[in-house]
Amino acid sequence: MKNIYILFFVFIVLSCNSRNKDKESPNMKIEIAEIPTLNITEATRLAQLPLNCMEVEYPNKLGQTIGGSEDLKAPKELHPAFYGCFDWHSAVHGHWSLVSLLKQFPALKGAESIKEKLLLNLSKENILKEVQYFQGKHNKTYERTYGWAWLLKLAEELHSWNDPVARQLEDNLQPLTDLIIEKYIEFLPKLNYPIRVGEHPNTAFGLSFAWDYAILVGHKELKTLINEIARKFYLNDQNCPLIWEPSGFDFLSPCLEEAALMKRVLSTEEFRSWIGEFLPQLKDKHFGLAPGRVSDRTDGKLVHLDGVNFSRAWSLYKIAEGFSEYDHLKNLANHHINHSLPSIVDDNYEGGHWLGSFAIYALNSIDNN
Repeated sequence: MKNIYILFFVFIVLSCNSRNKDKESPNMKIEIAEIPTLNITEATRLAQLPLNCMEVEYPNKLGQTIGGSEDLKAPKELHPAFYGCFDWHSAVHGHWSLVSLLKQFPALKGAESIKEKLLLNLSKENILKEVQYFQGKHNKTYERTYGWAWLLKLAEELHSWNDPVARQLEDNLQPLTDLIIEKYIEFLPKLNYPIRVGEHPNTAFGLSFAWDYAILVGHKELKTLINEIARKFYLNDQNCPLIWEPSGFDFLSPCLEEAALMKRVLSTEEFRSWIGEFLPQLKDKHFGLAPGRVSDRTDGKLVHLDGVNFSRAWSLYKIAEGFSEYDHLKNLANHHINHSLPSIVDDNYEGGHWLGSFAIYALNSIDNN
């Protein structure tokens, strides 16, 4: 009888270990995905998303702190540049989307009309009013750091666009760009711990976009600070629990966003060593990661999972960039884009007001590999 109990105990232990092993190794059958392409047809389709909302004032999620009745104003009065597309940050990256598409496709349908809309919204007067809002007593931390990051991504895109309109827009935007840089430099030293969520406050995402801007324009102080903060927060991280992702509302992957940031900051050899400890499973050519599944695209939170597919993709492309041993991650990224791309242009404003930007950034990331 004693031997029977021992055998039963061994069976239970082995069974549990087997189940845990399966959970920790999300290997999938490898299928070669079609490589998504951002051509002028797709660009025309995606451009409609920000065009359809950049001048739509309502519904609107202001996210402001009310200090008194004098703060109760219409979105367009509070944010004359970025009042559309449901919330401030979506309006910002909607404008980025149009700049990115115009830069890549000068013959984009309606290009001149789009430029006129950009010049109207991003006028010098409107941007100064946006600066004024950030300087108010109760909203100094407004859009920290997700909206800040997208503002710098917009500034970066304008800086790299060789067009007279871009020079005017960049000049108009510069006071807000400078303010956001000041806010980063003021805030980051105060942040004692990274924010590791899969939504807006994610620190790694905010640092990555700020890093890209600093590198492009040669802002040494911002670059140096991000390098120091990233190393302080993340250099000793190991075995990120990727199997916990995604959470139900994620549109960012905490593990992959961190890895994409460190790919930017670390030297080649530093990153090769670091990623081997942080996400060792990524080097397995049979590694698999199922795309996030959306159950209801009319639910503004649940549709976040389309976003996680695009952000996973751009992070996987970044990790694989220049590292042949991680080339298989590009196929995984392609699967994620292909899963969500056909579904984002529909009548659902819940996703349509922002997902186009994520799709465009993910598709742009393919060109870097």
